[in-house]
Amino acid sequence: MPYRAHFDFDIRFANGGELSGTGFRLDLPDRDLSEAEIGRLLVQHLGLALVDEVDLRGLRIVEEPHRGSRGVSDAASGAAATTRVVDLSHPIRAGLVTYPGLPAPEITPHLTREDSRAKYAPGTEFAMDILTMIGNTGTYLDSPFHRYAEGPDLAGLELSSLVGLRAEVFHLEDAWTPERRGIRPETLADRDVRGVAVLLHTGWDRWFGRPEYGSGAPFLTGEGAQWLIDAGAALVGIDSLNIDDTESGGERPAHSLLLGAGVHVVEHLTNLGELPPRGARFTAAPPAVEGFGTFPVRAFAEVPV
Repeated sequence: MPYRAHFDFDIRFANGGELSGTGFRLDLPDRDLSEAEIGRLLVQHLGLALVDEVDLRGLRIVEEPHRGSRGVSDAASGAAATTRVVDLSHPIRAGLVTYPGLPAPEITPHLTREDSRAKYAPGTEFAMDILTMIGNTGTYLDSPFHRYAEGPDLAGLELSSLVGLRAEVFHLEDAWTPERRGIRPETLADRDVRGVAVLLHTGWDRWFGRPEYGSGAPFLTGEGAQWLIDAGAALVGIDSLNIDDTESGGERPAHSLLLGAGVHVVEHLTNLGELPPRGARFTAAPPAVEGFGTFPVRAFAEVPV
């Protein structure tokens, strides 16, 4: 069971100056930590130097999911003996509405099982079906070609940039509001994201396939996208309607910046709440289709147990 500490704090520095905070929350590796040990975790999480004294006030330790405090890992120490696989993709079915206004997939038979019996040996039958759909269906990946004609298409992506990426999962269900839907750099700045898949868990996937999914969704701001680029992220995924604000009049700064920098984008993820903030490996590989910019993926994460 994960634990978090709730407290107010005062920090004094050896070279002068003080820092105070109220209502702070900090992930804990286990429940049985002393106040001094929690104080040291706080210093590590904040990345502070030359700290002289740490005073915690009103300390409470509660059972609560981890949110990714720096210096605290949910992964077991040492080599994990096994992993569990978490499916992060929405199933595709005929008639599924992924994005309002885009066509739903159609599935029609090319060869039915009944008709195939005349073509094969007795007792042998097959079904062959035709799937007609737009690339923006279900959980899908955007390649640079989706936004830029000169960018790599699906067939031009390096598999190594799509498979087994170290994942940093930001659990942000309580970090945005209907009045302030954009995810900003400050919300992401406590992690080292160089070379990783940044997965933004907003909780919006609970509306997927329903009319509520199409409006009021959280998104990544252009400033947030630029921060992730500058920080070296390899891929950015979100469990929302779009990485951008679709109610902004057609502007797409996150797509433009990320894909222009060669950072893959995965949209309409699900089940991100089942992942720890750190320790998972993320995979989202589309088929190698030439001249195509976006396509569904079977996204999944491998989590140490």
